[in-house]
Amino acid sequence: MLYFKINNRRYTGSKFKLLDWIKNTIEDETQKNDTFCDLFAGTGCVAEKFKNNKSLIINDFLFSNNIIYKAFFDSRNYNKKKIIEISTKYLEIKPSKVSSNYFDKNFGGKFFSFNDAKLIGFIRDKIDTEDCNTSEKNILLASLLYSTDKSANTVGHYDAFRKKIKINDKFVFKLIEPIEHNSRIQIFREDANELVKRIKCDICYIDPPYNSRQYSRFYHVLENLTQWKKPKLFGEALKPKPENTSEYCKTKAPEKFYELIKNINSKYIAVSYNNTYSSKSSSSKNKITLEQIESTLEKKGRTKIFKKKHNHFNAGKTDFDDHQEILFITKV
Repeated sequence: MLYFKINNRRYTGSKFKLLDWIKNTIEDETQKNDTFCDLFAGTGCVAEKFKNNKSLIINDFLFSNNIIYKAFFDSRNYNKKKIIEISTKYLEIKPSKVSSNYFDKNFGGKFFSFNDAKLIGFIRDKIDTEDCNTSEKNILLASLLYSTDKSANTVGHYDAFRKKIKINDKFVFKLIEPIEHNSRIQIFREDANELVKRIKCDICYIDPPYNSRQYSRFYHVLENLTQWKKPKLFGEALKPKPENTSEYCKTKAPEKFYELIKNINSKYIAVSYNNTYSSKSSSSKNKITLEQIESTLEKKGRTKIFKKKHNHFNAGKTDFDDHQEILFITKV
């Protein structure tokens, strides 16, 4: 049976292709890094790269990401045979035998085929009724999120769907594979600026959103599917009313970043940054400049800068010339 790995999803700003460089650079520049904190964890693939550390702290403010982390990193008490049996049952469901539901009424013929949307909504309802413990339900829900994302009629996010094309049925329910590790895990869904006031770590890795694109809006379909409150939707992209937005996507981003760095309790701080500040697209322009980041980190400790040429994942039409990924490492 094939399983989803944690990196098997499309996600704006994913660091998957940079993992070796990030890990090697951090390890070369730090000592005794037992506790690793991924403060804006996104896909969770950076946290996975440090899974052999004694302790991992993983945080992100999206509901869907939080469930994904719990399923991959914190599923130590589940019945694998039961999960496979439920997965097999889901694979046998025929769209023609399923009633129309919230998901296909809203997203069918747009982000998904009508049949796929009907199956997704039906399975989401079924997960809530399964005789499963919390870990098992987290695995099933994370598996649905990954399976849903694989079948979506998008370019990698849910700000829009592709038009004037035939949307084929392609949804297949496939399980995720929980990550084996020996780390002590702490998983949070909190405001990073508040969380750092309560935690202590050896390395604090930071990769916040830098432009005006709100992740809760970019991935609203997955957020909706996770919370399953079935809200009223608006606009062509069928989004709920705005909620769970980040100050890092607004004009106050430099102030929030300064406040964050000031309150971090760690031996080292590593900050990922990409040079999209001069982008022609207003939504792609960084809210914090490279100079502001460097100046803020220098106030915290000795800071080194490392650069690597990288083809940025871009789901829009913006051109990024000479794109570089930048990694700041500060010894506090």
